[in-house]
Amino acid sequence: MPLSDAGGEPHKHPLIHRLGHAGLIPLVGLALLVWLVTPDLQSWVALALASYAALIASFLGGIHWGIGWSQLTRAPDSKTHFLWGVMPSLLAWPGLVMPPHSGLAWLGLVLIVCYLVDRKLYAQAGLGAWLQLRFRLSAVAALSCFIGAGAL
Repeated sequence: MPLSDAGGEPHKHPLIHRLGHAGLIPLVGLALLVWLVTPDLQSWVALALASYAALIASFLGGIHWGIGWSQLTRAPDSKTHFLWGVMPSLLAWPGLVMPPHSGLAWLGLVLIVCYLVDRKLYAQAGLGAWLQLRFRLSAVAALSCFIGAGAL
């Protein structure tokens, strides 16, 4: 299916919505768990939360590689998607080597930055209709990182 066919009607793709929301379960669960576990387990739970948030950021970058590849024949200047596609991973990585409280806050910020960039790039790629879902998923993901950081 051409990218433009998938871009206009997110309501026709309920599986994507369900999978996106299911992907939030580890973030929300770990953000709550970091508040509930004993102090000796907090660093482990915080690392699990940070690792998953960094994986999500990398996934968001990977989406841009898919967009770029799908546009290569129609828009040879799709290099913006390839260039941005590596940035979320590079931005998220420091969040894994920082102290947990600051690393989680950093990762929350990275997820927000990813959404802000995607607002522009999705619209240019004809995927603006997906931004409502992206906003909800990004808001919960970033908030989970901030909530987890608040426990430390």
